[in-house]
Amino acid sequence: MRAKSTPKVSVLTPIYNTNPQYLRECIESILNQSFTDFEFIILNDSPDNKEIEKVVKSYKDQRIKYHKNEKNIGISASRNKLLDLAQGEYIAIFDHDDISLPTRLEKEVKYLDENPEIGAVSALMQKFQCKKDGIVDYRPEFDYEIKCALTDNCYFTHTAAMLRKSILDENNIRYEGFFSPCEDYQLWNRLMDITHFYNIQEVLVRYRAFDGNTSHIQKDKMDRYHDAISLDIQNRYPAYHKAWIKMLSPKHYLKTRFRIRLFGFIPLLKIKKDWILLFEFIPVLKLKRH
Repeated sequence: MRAKSTPKVSVLTPIYNTNPQYLRECIESILNQSFTDFEFIILNDSPDNKEIEKVVKSYKDQRIKYHKNEKNIGISASRNKLLDLAQGEYIAIFDHDDISLPTRLEKEVKYLDENPEIGAVSALMQKFQCKKDGIVDYRPEFDYEIKCALTDNCYFTHTAAMLRKSILDENNIRYEGFFSPCEDYQLWNRLMDITHFYNIQEVLVRYRAFDGNTSHIQKDKMDRYHDAISLDIQNRYPAYHKAWIKMLSPKHYLKTRFRIRLFGFIPLLKIKKDWILLFEFIPVLKLKRH
């Protein structure tokens, strides 16, 4: 049982030469959460950048705990330092240029509280500030589906994730710098045989997909490490990979992955059990079996 003086959640955000406006939007999205029992630990890995330090210190909210590295140590080492600083029962991961919707923490805490067998929960994210504005990427919902999908790609959104800190501590699991900038994918790889996953089927984070984020700047390196991690998971869990290949068959794909959302949020059309559903529950057309 946690001490009354410790927060329920530790929100962990490493910053590195962050655009000041993006950082303000990031910080304010956490401070405006409906769930309030948290500490917000921000670690500056660009210690010479006085402008972003000024941004963080302009907020007088006592839940913000600001730290600064003496020198740049890199993203994985910074994430591990944040984990060591965290006092919360749950860890909420959040990147420095994204936006959490107001009920994100509340809904993820509620899910973990009600489902003790789940060690990591995430949610859908909506892209913005890019050519694909409003796009909501597919994320499988349940543990089995997530683990099958992880044999192919990182289908568990890192910036939207919340984990039980005890699972990381008790199993001596931390981010592995060797795999940076795919340290998140490798983290899920390490957790696959330790705990269960769940994806809330609701947009809880807006992901800023612009040319300045890591997935664009380090694309070649990311692709190499992504492929190495994917192959490792496939070798360790061949049954999951075989099931994933089956899921990609046209018929199964339509049944489980097809969904159109109105304005990116409201479910409009979905195919389930050969029926096209309006607003996910009104049957409008039955598909023919082949």
